[in-house]
Amino acid sequence: MPELPEVEVVRTGLDSLIRNQRIREVQLHRPALRYPLPDGMAERLQGRTVEAVERRGKYLLFRLDADVLLAWHLGMTGQFHVLPAASPAGRHEHVVIVFDEGLTLRYRDARRFGYAGLFDARDWQQHPWFAGLGPEPLGGDFDGAYLLGRCRSRAAPVKQVLMDASVVVGVGNIYACEALFRAGIDPFRPARRLKAAQAASLAAAVRAVLTEAIAAGGSTISDFVRADGRPGYFRHAFRVYQRQGQPCVRCGAAVCRRMQAGRSTFYCRGCQH
Repeated sequence: MPELPEVEVVRTGLDSLIRNQRIREVQLHRPALRYPLPDGMAERLQGRTVEAVERRGKYLLFRLDADVLLAWHLGMTGQFHVLPAASPAGRHEHVVIVFDEGLTLRYRDARRFGYAGLFDARDWQQHPWFAGLGPEPLGGDFDGAYLLGRCRSRAAPVKQVLMDASVVVGVGNIYACEALFRAGIDPFRPARRLKAAQAASLAAAVRAVLTEAIAAGGSTISDFVRADGRPGYFRHAFRVYQRQGQPCVRCGAAVCRRMQAGRSTFYCRGCQH
């Protein structure tokens, strides 16, 4: 599933390509993805202008005029492509937004786990999708002191707490593994056992990993591509993720893989305590 860097890379690309574009037509090729598409979606979007493309956690937010906000979650395999109107339809193309100036925004999703919602731009944050979300990891509200406070009473492993969107948004499996390795913290350590210095190191590692991943265009594992169709290249910088059995870049011991809450956790026994 795309994590924060991948969604941010898509956001940046879309914002540069469709900002100030007026929607002429919306074509819905199916009534539902993971959930039913919003009632009257095509009619409600027609004639609206894209003022900006923003992000909250793993949600893309298309801010339109007339206080309309279109929120979209990519699910596991969702992709947005900006293409000339004359381009042929692609596989699994479920929604096409046609703009006045000959561009189209195509949403493709092989597994159809993505979903969309239409909101009033003045109060969208009150919706259940957003109301319980924690701070952005690259914002000023996320630091070691905040993370320590959220971990203090949690018996769950620190990796699971780091992936809890009510604690901090957008940190999925890839970047949790990578950040914990950089901070030298055992992913199975109970969160309440973190010391202040460890929490500070982990918060800094999360910020560094996400920043580097965004600069590299995200991580393409199977389906993720940017809005222009290019893959992300951060996978070439992985230090532990999907490197089980390979030498640790620090100590040379074999990187380990172990299942944790239904996800693969990659770590080094020698470097993470």
